[in-house]
Amino acid sequence: MSTRFLRHFFEPRTLAVIGASEKPHSLGGLVIRNLQEAGFPGTIWAVNPKDYDTVFGAPCVARVSQLPETPDLAVICSPVETVPGRIARLGRFGVKAALVLSGGAHLDEDRGDKGSIRERMLAAARESGIRVLGPECMGLIVPGRKLNASYASQPVKAGRVAYLGQSGMLGNAMIDWAAGRGIGFSHLVTLGDSVDVMLPDLLDYINQFSPTQAILLHLERIMDAQHFMTALRDASRNRLVLAIKSGRTAESDLTGLPPTPGIANRDTIFDAAFSRAGVVRVNDSDELFDALETLSRMKPLRGDRLAIVSNGLGPAMLAIDKLISAGGKLAGFSEKTHEALLDGGFDMSRPGDNPVDLGGNATPEKLVDALEIVAADPEVDAVLVVHAPTRLAPSRATAQAIIANRKRFRRNLLTSWMGLEEALPARHECNLAGIPTYLSPEKAVKAFMHMVDYQRVQALLQETPPSLPFTTTAEIRGRCRTLIADARAEGRECLAHSETARVLEAYGIPVAPSHYVETPEEGAAAAARIDGPMALKVVHEGNCRPFRYRKHPHKLSAGLLQDLASPEQVAEGVRRLGEKVGEKFPAFRIDEYCLQPMQRGKHSMQVCAGITRDPVFGPVIVFGIGGYKVNILADRQVALPPLNMRLAEDTVGRTHAARLIREHSSDPGRDIERLCEVLVKLSQMASDLPELRGLELNPLLLNRDGLVAVDFALDLGTPARFAIMPYPEELREWVTLKNGWEVEVRPIRAEDAPLITSFHTQLSEESIRFRYFHNKSDLTQRDLSILSHINYDRQMAFIAEHRRDDGGKEMLGVVRVWNDPDNIRTEFSIIIRDDLQGLGIGSLLMNKMISYCRSVGTLEMIGKIMVDNHPMRALMKHLGFRCRYNMEEQVVDAVLRLNEPQSEWQRHRLESQPD
Repeated sequence: MSTRFLRHFFEPRTLAVIGASEKPHSLGGLVIRNLQEAGFPGTIWAVNPKDYDTVFGAPCVARVSQLPETPDLAVICSPVETVPGRIARLGRFGVKAALVLSGGAHLDEDRGDKGSIRERMLAAARESGIRVLGPECMGLIVPGRKLNASYASQPVKAGRVAYLGQSGMLGNAMIDWAAGRGIGFSHLVTLGDSVDVMLPDLLDYINQFSPTQAILLHLERIMDAQHFMTALRDASRNRLVLAIKSGRTAESDLTGLPPTPGIANRDTIFDAAFSRAGVVRVNDSDELFDALETLSRMKPLRGDRLAIVSNGLGPAMLAIDKLISAGGKLAGFSEKTHEALLDGGFDMSRPGDNPVDLGGNATPEKLVDALEIVAADPEVDAVLVVHAPTRLAPSRATAQAIIANRKRFRRNLLTSWMGLEEALPARHECNLAGIPTYLSPEKAVKAFMHMVDYQRVQALLQETPPSLPFTTTAEIRGRCRTLIADARAEGRECLAHSETARVLEAYGIPVAPSHYVETPEEGAAAAARIDGPMALKVVHEGNCRPFRYRKHPHKLSAGLLQDLASPEQVAEGVRRLGEKVGEKFPAFRIDEYCLQPMQRGKHSMQVCAGITRDPVFGPVIVFGIGGYKVNILADRQVALPPLNMRLAEDTVGRTHAARLIREHSSDPGRDIERLCEVLVKLSQMASDLPELRGLELNPLLLNRDGLVAVDFALDLGTPARFAIMPYPEELREWVTLKNGWEVEVRPIRAEDAPLITSFHTQLSEESIRFRYFHNKSDLTQRDLSILSHINYDRQMAFIAEHRRDDGGKEMLGVVRVWNDPDNIRTEFSIIIRDDLQGLGIGSLLMNKMISYCRSVGTLEMIGKIMVDNHPMRALMKHLGFRCRYNMEEQVVDAVLRLNEPQSEWQRHRLESQPD
């Protein structure tokens, strides 16, 4: 997966349509006509074995080998059975990109020794390196380049919105919807059932090479979650991304993937992924365009407080109902606004309050005056105008009045012109003026909430979190990995209850005091050391797996005895439970019995937390209400690791458990922080122990004394692949500098923002100019986010960190690289504190980075150095970089070959501009 040769799809100068004819239903003929009607400026050829001279005026040849030159792009419209052979011949002819519009129901049908059509297509593509988009795609359209290589039913207007989808028919419908709303596209591509070029490849290309303002995504499935999340997070940092996904229910999900343990509806994981990537998710195509209109036209919000100004109470109440049910807030007016509305006699129903009901006799002028008062209130973040036409205030005249006076309004405006005949001209006027407008008050509120959601997910994407409450050591990781290795050596897929308790304690998660016994005699001896009533659980192969719920929740306690009062009762309990397991589950081996004091009182709340593994996104953190009813209560939130305290707080805050804590806890902030710490520790555990498949803490008791895990289960699997690469602990190392300081060299993490800020204040103007090529006295919040939040699979930053005598830490220097998506080149930058130069920190960091980049297969490291930065030029020469003066940019280009190319296209990329 890469952006290799994708330019040939989007910027072709020559193009061949294979399988084109002038027959009425010829797909290839339709493509040629669309190309001609779009005004494609390059050369078009048709390829058809029936010896046509031309097809709709385009020269035609019988075979690809007869083309006068190698086309940049081939569009294949011939029967799908012929496609693998055509791809192979195109590749041998030197074609770099093939668009396959053909399709069929038998792509995955095994053809004996030949394999399926899909497998043969992919094998043919890999043989020559040709990129293949399709089969079953609608094609691609780039209006700005007059390219319409598709079977779309109508022309597409040029714009700054890219649509990337996985359904050709939905793409066709999207074109029609956009045409009706006057929305244009920079790129419109559908992948269909693509075997080679995938959605993340297109995201990377659009993000790198297109001036697109917004990206609309339609998803049906995801093949490589890590590649997808990396591309999506990179794109959403630079432009607005909206996503719609089909297959949200079990009935419409055609992927055939197994369910995710502990997750009733896998669609919640997509919600978590979109939120983590800073993407706004919508539920339907109408909502997609409403959200696009809002987000592209409104200024950033300061909060989620909405004021409503209407000429009738009924429509305003509809808007309020939608706002509250969607989680928004109705703005409360300040005393000044309240008095101004009363003095002006504006409100008919609720004088001085929100919503402002102007009444049916309100004129456009009165509406404008009320808007000015409301929009000036500091307690208001946006204003919704809801208007129904009257004789005194026709919709169009009211819209024109608002537009003419829009500079008087200090807040974002949204409008809903109710009705049809009179409302249409008003909507048109607002559209032309760039004011968001909607068919109904409910749609307007939904669009406003998309803006609120966008601000929230972007803030999470760019927020710099506080320090982690817990970090692991090599000793902790080694101890837990040994436990897992021993279990795997014995052929076990689960850890015993006692082993899981040791893992939890190693990661600082408190567990209930437990005694593990194997016989009635051991049980009686352990019970003698416990005061008060006791609980006894039998642990066997059938109940030591996480997220195994029965259809009848009340039967979950079948392997549990409670309120045992004496050693004799415990001994008898061991015998009874052993006999019951032998009777009901004769194949199961009993591992041990767990004896605990009963956990009652202290007004404890039962919650559930854990780790599960999704077949697409890999490890997932889960949290919600706990206890035996957990599988029938809809209160489970999920998050993708790695987590920090801010992300954990966002996850916990969306549950019913958090509402109960805020309502009933004597110290809600303390309790929510404790839960967040557990989620962060679980996230760290998932990162450190890749063979951990599932872990469930249920119940996890929360009370005034803290948290305690009462019951838990952990199972094992193959090493996990994370959707978001976790922090690379294995890259940390300690060295001693020339001045005797012990320094840790480690990858940067999001929590390092305070270190970066302090480091920047200690740099001279010259050092800042050498690093940024201009003076940058202060770092903004966005700067800090970009510098500390990095995607470890495409970026890396190593810092040298020293612990001062007072216990605080300081940053001595940092080296960074940014890889292109194909891992061909990486660009570096390095900066060392002025007062520490000459200690070898620069060489230390550069050698660390060079070694890392070599290990991940990067081919070349490049950097730009200012001409008067003589120390850096000397360091580059010492490290073996080739340095040459770049006259155009007036800098020195430093280049170091790290690895040799392994294929022709890699060699091509090294020798030319990105292709």
